[in-house]
Amino acid sequence: MNILVINCGSSSLKYQLINMESKQALAVGLAERIGIDGALTQKVEGREKYVASPVMKNHDDAMKIVLEALIDKEHGVIKSMDEIGAVGHRVVHGGERYSNSVLIDDDVMKYLNECVKLAPLHNPPNIIGIKACKQFMPNTPMVAVFDTAFHQTMPEKAFLYGIPYELYQKDHIRRYGFHGTSHKYVSKIAAECMHKNIKDLKIITCHLGNGGSVSAIKNGKSVDTSMGFTPLEGIIMGTRSGNLDPAIVTYLIEELGYTAEEVNELLNKKSGILGLSGISSDFRDIRAAAAEGNHQAQLSLDVYYYSIKKYIGAYFAIMGGLDCLVFTAGIGENAYETREGICEGLECLGIKIDLVKDKVRGVLAEVSADDSKVKIFAIPTNEELMIAEETLEILSK
Repeated sequence: MNILVINCGSSSLKYQLINMESKQALAVGLAERIGIDGALTQKVEGREKYVASPVMKNHDDAMKIVLEALIDKEHGVIKSMDEIGAVGHRVVHGGERYSNSVLIDDDVMKYLNECVKLAPLHNPPNIIGIKACKQFMPNTPMVAVFDTAFHQTMPEKAFLYGIPYELYQKDHIRRYGFHGTSHKYVSKIAAECMHKNIKDLKIITCHLGNGGSVSAIKNGKSVDTSMGFTPLEGIIMGTRSGNLDPAIVTYLIEELGYTAEEVNELLNKKSGILGLSGISSDFRDIRAAAAEGNHQAQLSLDVYYYSIKKYIGAYFAIMGGLDCLVFTAGIGENAYETREGICEGLECLGIKIDLVKDKVRGVLAEVSADDSKVKIFAIPTNEELMIAEETLEILSK
C-alpha cells in the first residue's frame, strides 16, 4: 500500500508518498508560498528535482497541484490516485480526547475545530489541509496523527500546573507536550538498536531543532516532557525563551509598556538563542562566532546545554535511572558539538560519550563510550514514516 503523508502549514504543504512494503518514500515534495506566488518542489530518487511555479491561490489549489505532480507522466511516481491507499495527516493538537491516531470522520473534524483555541497557529492549517484533501479524494480513508497524542500517557502529577484546578477542569489548561511523533519514533528505533523490548527500558529523547523538547519515556510510554500548554515551555530554543518566571510577562506589560501581542512576539520569535546571542537563531552561526571568541555566542550555547542537562537530570530522577539517551532532529542528529556539550559533566549519571564515535552527522550511530552505563544514540528522526505507520495501523483495525 502507498500512503500519502500530509503536513499542512499556513502557507505551505509538505508531503511524502511512502510505499509501506519497502518503507521507502517514492516522492518527497513541498508546495509553498500558497496564496502568494506559488512554488512546488518534488524529489524522486534517481531523477532530477522537479521545480515548478504554479498559481496556488489557496490550499485547495495546492492539493490539486500536488496530486497532479504525483501522477504526472514525466515527473510523477504513480499512474492514478487509486494507487494511494490512505492519507495520514499531521495534526499538532489533539487535546485530551486522543491518545492515539484516529480515523477522520465528521466527529473528529468537529473536535479538531474545538482544539483550535489550544493551537491557534497550527490546527487551522492542519484542518484546511484535511478539507482540501477530502475534496479531491473523498473515498480515500484519512487518519489524523497528533503531535500531542504520545504524551497523553503522562500522569496528572506530570501534566498539571500549580494553578486553580478549575482552570484545568473547565479550560483544559495543562501540559500537553509536542514532537510526540518524533519522540515515539526514535525511542522505538533505540530499543531496536539495543535489541531490547521498549517496555523494559527507561529512555530520554532529545528532539533538538530550531524548536526543541526533551521527553522521559518509561516502558514505552511518555511519562514527562519539557514542552507544555504550548511549544514555548521547556528548554531554550532557536527563537523561543523556554522556561521563565511568569511574572516577567506582567513586568513587561505593566512596567515596560509591552502589549500582550508584543510579549508573545518577543518570547516566541525574538528570544532563545537569537535573543541571547544577538547574532542568529542558527546554531552554525553561533558556533562559528563562539569559535572566534564572541562571548555572547558562547554564553548562549552554555545556557542551551545547561537547560537540557537539567531536564536529563530531572528525568533520570523521576524514572529511577536511565538505560538510553537519544539525540534527534536537525541539531541533535547533525551537531556532534551539541551532543558533547550536553553530555559533558553527566558522567555521574552513567552518561559518557565517546568523542571519536560522536564525530558523525545525520546518520544512526551509537556514540556512547564502551564503559558508559547509559547507551547514547544519534538517530535521524522520520516523522513522516511514523505517521504512515500509524495510519496503516489504524486502517488495519
